[in-house]
Amino acid sequence: MLQPSLFEIPRLSVTEFTRRVRRLLEGDPALGDVWVRAEISNFSRPSSGHLYFTLKDPGASLRCVMWRSDALRVRGLDLQDGLSVEVHGKITVYEPSGQYQLVVDTLRPAGAGALFAEFMRLKAMLEAEGLFDIERKREIGNFPRVIGIVTSPTGAALQDMLNVLRRRLPLAQVILAPAPVQGAEAPAALVQALKRLNDQAQPDLILLARGGGSIEDLWAFNDERVVRAVVASRAPVISGVGHETDFTLVDFAADLRAPTPTAAAELATPLTILDLAGALRSDRQRLDDLLNRQIDQERARLESINMELRFYSPARRLQTEAQRLDDLTHRAARALTHSLALETAGLRSLSRRLEALSPLAVLRRGYAVVTRPDGGIIQAASQAPVGAELHVRLAQGALKVKVNQSNMEET
Repeated sequence: MLQPSLFEIPRLSVTEFTRRVRRLLEGDPALGDVWVRAEISNFSRPSSGHLYFTLKDPGASLRCVMWRSDALRVRGLDLQDGLSVEVHGKITVYEPSGQYQLVVDTLRPAGAGALFAEFMRLKAMLEAEGLFDIERKREIGNFPRVIGIVTSPTGAALQDMLNVLRRRLPLAQVILAPAPVQGAEAPAALVQALKRLNDQAQPDLILLARGGGSIEDLWAFNDERVVRAVVASRAPVISGVGHETDFTLVDFAADLRAPTPTAAAELATPLTILDLAGALRSDRQRLDDLLNRQIDQERARLESINMELRFYSPARRLQTEAQRLDDLTHRAARALTHSLALETAGLRSLSRRLEALSPLAVLRRGYAVVTRPDGGIIQAASQAPVGAELHVRLAQGALKVKVNQSNMEET
């Protein structure tokens, strides 16, 4: 059975122990300002913008973190596993996992040395002035009519760009402002070439390009004077410096960055001659459709006006009045015919009545009219004495008679 100790043994929690280790490491001045050279592995860039990676050599590995504010200064570098780098930072302890790590504030490709340090200094200074701000970058037009090129007249980059421009947009006028692209005289010559293009040619855009090379070969495109000339250019600038993994300060200042000179020429001509021909055919078809619609509308309008003119035409009114006259004439004729028919029927009725009252009708029933020679009608025997000559009217013909006997009595 264990005997209780006479003295209390101090016990630390894991958190307390880790914090003591952290204070020891972070309190060592030699570990607070260190440069480490190794290869990157397990590289990761989460959405937070921080960088996490491990530095390793054949004998050991070191976990590293680079906070977002420092990582922004190296956003132009193509960081990936296997890249040999030199980093500066300080040692700290990540308490949740109990592991020590290097908090990196500066990172550069191994061997870049003073040039890379100068690159980072210039980049930070120019970026602080707002020369790399996205808001100041200009749009590249779809159809540049004049394209300026600043590059070496003897380099392969120029021929590559000219081949692309001739193939994609032969209608564009290309103006070369030759300048050396490396060496001590290159920065001033590049600045002068940009100025000449803007002042004399006034192009729609400028291609600033050269082929690949070492950081020393590309250094003219990191010169502060060239960067400021790109920003001051009145025409938008497309940079195409080096290969896809090469970054210069001009790339950050340009309105558009291309990975190669050939890609810069392609970005300068988003619409090719084939695209323009297709757009022209489409515009022509739309114009034809528009003209046809307008013609149809005008034809319909003229037809409407013509109908109105025909409606108000004197000839049409004469035709209408003539038709109305024909109608009235027809109606009058029908009315007259009807009236005549009625009158005829009335006359026939009167004729029948008159005929019924006519003495001739009486005569046809066997009666006769006896008159004296003077035309007086004999109505009584006393009016015709014996020996008187009388005229007898029959239904057919007449007789002259002489009274031989008179009977005064009524029968």
